[in-house]
Amino acid sequence: MRVIRLPGIHHDANATLVIGSTGTMLIDVGTSWYQLLIEERIIGQIGDDGAVDAILLTSRRFNHCGGAAAISAAFADAPIYLESGAASALAMGDFASTGARRFDSEMPRTITEAVLGGQVWDLGDCTIVAISLPGHTTDGMAYWIPKKGIAAVGSLVPRAGHPSRWDLMGGCLPDLADSIEALLDLNLEMLIPGFGDAVMGKGYVRAVLEKHLSFFEQCIEDDGQPPNHWQRPAQMVTYLTPRTPWVFDITEEE
Repeated sequence: MRVIRLPGIHHDANATLVIGSTGTMLIDVGTSWYQLLIEERIIGQIGDDGAVDAILLTSRRFNHCGGAAAISAAFADAPIYLESGAASALAMGDFASTGARRFDSEMPRTITEAVLGGQVWDLGDCTIVAISLPGHTTDGMAYWIPKKGIAAVGSLVPRAGHPSRWDLMGGCLPDLADSIEALLDLNLEMLIPGFGDAVMGKGYVRAVLEKHLSFFEQCIEDDGQPPNHWQRPAQMVTYLTPRTPWVFDITEEE
């Protein structure tokens, strides 16, 4: 099996290809801005005759799902999976809850199939397990590959050093903390965040998650407010930026 992160372009989220012995899945697709380029990058990995069996979305956010309809059409109408609570928003092209209007864009109408926490896809030499992880949105999902200890988590962890926002439509600060705790229980070898580089190594992953968790717990104690000296993020950005870059205390497990 192979797990290939396709780095997001501009405001696009990371896309992740999971190529097993009997199938290929794509996790997230980015906005609708670069969908042709995403298609070319996928073909570059699976070949002209390759297939994408399904598209798995981590949330309804435009920068994660905006290109899903076009990518599905490019690969024989591959089914698109999303938590059921967000299905109507994508089906009607809702530009508010998806955040498309923050990008001055339309949200393409996208038909999805419901995914539930615990759902499993068998790719022959590996499986992908869906995990419900709300917080950034009510419909937040992560996709876990137990064999490799890898999870693609979307904007629950936008970047190693940038915590998720909870002030966007559907956000919930206590849920963010609970979802990070759930990720810690997986003892991951690699975490693929919504944007930027993958977090690799058990010690590094744990340090990142513990930092995010302690931040959310402190914000809960502070009546749900981030530090008042942090700059307000731009409207298209789904994460907060610390005034001083976070430093991680990393202890690798033997």
